[in-house]
Amino acid sequence: MVESRLVRYVVPIVAVIVSSAAIAAERSGQGARAKPMLIPMPRSMVVSGGTCPTNAPVKAVHVDGICSEGYELLVTKGRIVMRYSDDAGLFYANATLSQLCDEAERGAIPCVEIKDSPAFRWRGVMLDEARHFMGKATVKRVLDLMSRYKFNVFHWHLTDNQSWTFEVPEYPKLVQKGTGRDFGEKVGPFYYTANDIRDILEYAKARHVTIVPEIDFPGHFGSVARAYPQFANGKKHMCIGNPEAVRFAEKVLDYVCELFPSSEIHIGGDECNVKDWEKCAKCKGLVEREGLGGIDGIQPWLTRHLASYLASKGRRAIGWEEIAVERGNAKLPPKGQVVVMGYHKEPAARAANMGYAVVSCPNWHCYFDFTQKLPEDPFNYFLLDKRWLPFEEVYRFDPFEGVEPRNRGKIIGGQCCNWTERTLNRHDLEWKMWPRALALAEVVWTNPDPKKRDFAEFSLRAEEHRRRLIRDHVNCAPLK
Repeated sequence: MVESRLVRYVVPIVAVIVSSAAIAAERSGQGARAKPMLIPMPRSMVVSGGTCPTNAPVKAVHVDGICSEGYELLVTKGRIVMRYSDDAGLFYANATLSQLCDEAERGAIPCVEIKDSPAFRWRGVMLDEARHFMGKATVKRVLDLMSRYKFNVFHWHLTDNQSWTFEVPEYPKLVQKGTGRDFGEKVGPFYYTANDIRDILEYAKARHVTIVPEIDFPGHFGSVARAYPQFANGKKHMCIGNPEAVRFAEKVLDYVCELFPSSEIHIGGDECNVKDWEKCAKCKGLVEREGLGGIDGIQPWLTRHLASYLASKGRRAIGWEEIAVERGNAKLPPKGQVVVMGYHKEPAARAANMGYAVVSCPNWHCYFDFTQKLPEDPFNYFLLDKRWLPFEEVYRFDPFEGVEPRNRGKIIGGQCCNWTERTLNRHDLEWKMWPRALALAEVVWTNPDPKKRDFAEFSLRAEEHRRRLIRDHVNCAPLK
């Protein structure tokens, strides 16, 4: 039983382990290192001296008392022991062992004692497929790579103004008229069927990655407006005052909950302009009926409604930081029903200090569509606003910046965001994601305190992992 489980978990992480002879040749002249070149670095590791053959027997032991996703890895001169309390912990123990084997010299790995567990439960990678559709092969590639570095949430941005990218049986026009986009030449229509999504969900589950879908309400509604204009105000906003539009949102969420088992469902909520609602008699009627006090109360009303609707189905809503912005006398959603995703530092900290659970992804540290400020960058063809995010700046990310010490527990994690207005294909995506994702992996797993990180030391490890990524045919950018 243990042996079959080990095979099951090791294979998805590392497709090819380079032979010890090849690695020794690659490292000729480098000499031995005091610590293995692991990313993310375990939270506790002691190098005890000596080596262990890579073909030594491996024993996996289930024990109580190790936290969820945590593990212990003991490598002695004659054996390897993994201790874990859940399957995710075993998976991550194997991930670390795979990296040690990748580093093996002359068929041996260093003797170490590792006690490891994640700093955060949400260690995310977001992919926007509404702007440019990447497809199943690319999504699976992202899942493979992110799980190798202990990311565990795939935030899947599936709808936006440009495109609606999955079938909803009750609303077939969403993929008939709401997909595709114009970007120089027509691209699409492309979308996922229910079977496609189930296939990807199973692939993610085997890698201990939870997929959290994002369906945008009430802004970024352009794809719906093209398919079902009766549900929209103008070209980009939902008509919240139309009961049929609200029912549409509920039915879509019903179907999303059928497809996706995640405990959280992302409902968008960002970048809304009230001007479309100010001109709408139905929206003004909603203000009167619900006593909202003005147009500014419309979006908070919808957020509360959808959060409550998802709560009735045993799910929790996630929304961008605007869902926790106070507008006049409008009531904010209950703290237990929503997670706030902060894409600026100040709103993320404010939401945590208000008592909301927060996923922090401030754009100046976590938006990987920003260019990397490299001397030569073949994928920097849409730099319009000079938004730079070099590798080092990702490593400086402080998820707790501005959060009062007593509220730090409200920060449940962080993630990188791969927006695709300026990302055309898999090669472009990989260049922008790697090696910056290596830096974020260490922040959210190992050490959220930037004062306790050593960028120079980390860079040495990152250079080694960049070589491994390139070896595995990943289009990985240079560190600088």
